Formats: sequence, C-alpha cells, structure tokens
Amino acid sequence: MTTITSIDQLEALYLPAPAPASTTKVAHAITPHYRQLIQASPFAALATVGPEGIDCSPRGDRAGFVRIHDDHTLMMPDRRGNNRIDSLRNIVRDPRCAFLFLIPGSGTTMRVNGRAHLSVDPALLDSFAVEEKAPRSVIVLAIDELYFQCARAIIRSELWNPERHVDPATLPTPGEILASMTQNQVGGESYDKAWPERAKQTMW
Repeated sequence: MTTITSIDQLEALYLPAPAPASTTKVAHAITPHYRQLIQASPFAALATVGPEGIDCSPRGDRAGFVRIHDDHTLMMPDRRGNNRIDSLRNIVRDPRCAFLFLIPGSGTTMRVNGRAHLSVDPALLDSFAVEEKAPRSVIVLAIDELYFQCARAIIRSELWNPERHVDPATLPTPGEILASMTQNQVGGESYDKAWPERAKQTMW
C-alpha cells in the first residue's frame, strides 16, 4: 500500500489548486446568505474531539433549530437522547467543534467550524423549551469560519431521491442489533415494538 506522508505529496496529487470559488466563499461571520441556509436546516452533524478521539453525532429538530445569536455565535439545544453525552464530554474538555448542516431537497450544505462551550443558564434553557420541556444544556459555538459546500456529494448519493430510499424492512432493526450483541439480554422484538411510543413520549 502506498501512503501519503507529507502535505507536499498531498497537494501535488490534488492539482490544480483550488479555484477562487472554493476559497473566497469562506467567511468569519454569518453573512445574509449563510443565515438563510442555517435557518432552513432541520438537521446537522455535530463533530467534536476529546482525549478518547473524535465523535460525530446527528442532531435534528424543526428547521432553524440552531439559533443565530449574533453574526459570530450559534446556539444548539441539546435535546433528549441516550444520555451517553459523548459530544458534550468532548466539548467540556476540548472546545474545538464543527457543524455540518443539511437542507432537505437542496444540494448545498453548510459547514461551520469554531469553539464551543456548554451553557446551563436557566433563562437560555427556557428560551429553547418545546412543549414546556427545556434542554438540559445548550451548545454555544463561537464561529471561526463558515462556508457552503458544493452539491457533488448530494448529487452522487441521490440523497433526496425517493426512488433511492432504502426499505427499512431490508435492514436489521435496533432490537435485532442489540439482541445479537447481548445474547438476547437487551433488545429483541419487544424493544422494537415499544420504541415508537417511547420515542413519542420522550422526544423533547
């Protein structure tokens, strides 16, 4: 196996150098157009790093769920999940953080890199309440840079094409996965049957 071991080798492999459209799009504060993209997104991947390594977590809510506090700051509520808090552990120990926003139906994605901290200010938490349920914490991201990503990945994957959607019945269920990994001590058919109602009751 031949391995790239230097930046010079890497850059030589990826000639020509990036065109102006790939570099001039980078901003260090939220522009009016970037504001529109962020506010239209109901889903983001949250990337963090910590002593144990890196983590990437899916985050989703109603469109605009990541609040634009000002041109340099984003706020993401930490909605109910599995309480592993992998991403939050990382942020407490290493503030480096990134969001990747997806917009259903659009090929354009939005990348935001910065440094985050967790806020548990009562008034802030209450301002993010849904159905009278506030998040336990809010991720506050100070933006270093942000820019849109071209649509090639979305086009190649046909992500929004319903004809390409995978039939869930062809995939293993969470209950099946858990059962196979725990010798049927956790999960199983009862887990899958209970999940829809459990999710409904614990969404927020």
